[in-house]
Amino acid sequence: MIGRRIKLGICLAILAAPILAAAEQVPDPELREVLRAAATEADSFEDRFHAEVWLTDMSSRLERQVSDPDERIEILTRVHYEAARVDLPPELILAVIEVESNFDRYAVSVAGALGLMQVMPFWKDEIGRPGDNLIRVDTNLRYGCTILKFYLEKEKGDLRRALGRYNGSLGKRKYPNKVIDKLSTKWFKA
Repeated sequence: MIGRRIKLGICLAILAAPILAAAEQVPDPELREVLRAAATEADSFEDRFHAEVWLTDMSSRLERQVSDPDERIEILTRVHYEAARVDLPPELILAVIEVESNFDRYAVSVAGALGLMQVMPFWKDEIGRPGDNLIRVDTNLRYGCTILKFYLEKEKGDLRRALGRYNGSLGKRKYPNKVIDKLSTKWFKA
């Protein structure tokens, strides 16, 4: 009898999960206002509607890593802008960031790479901008997106090879596979 009650309880919990999940997706008024403001300022989007839809969708996917709605929208708006600037899918940039830093803007790798996209600081000297701050989201994304686009063109559109170059692991599959997995299972999923 107790076994049946436990099984019944588990079945009810499984059946109630979609209902509870739907109830949790009630739009947060604060987030709505943040999204509205970001969408109005987002000049990389086709129009305001496209901005609101994309930002709302991506914001819900990013919530586990970045709990603050303002920070989430800042990151997403800048990702979209910088990706559009170099003609890359913003979802690809989100996948790279997830693998590189898990959205920790203050991340520092053992090799010294900095920020969301883990950009190596030597690039600042290489381009004559030693004062640039790679911890700043906009600066980090500008460098990272530009570097990735360069490698993608150099590799004639071969994403795996471009990702390998970006990570310094050209010819190895582990890093490109991680990014492509995140891209296809989290950022490009329907």
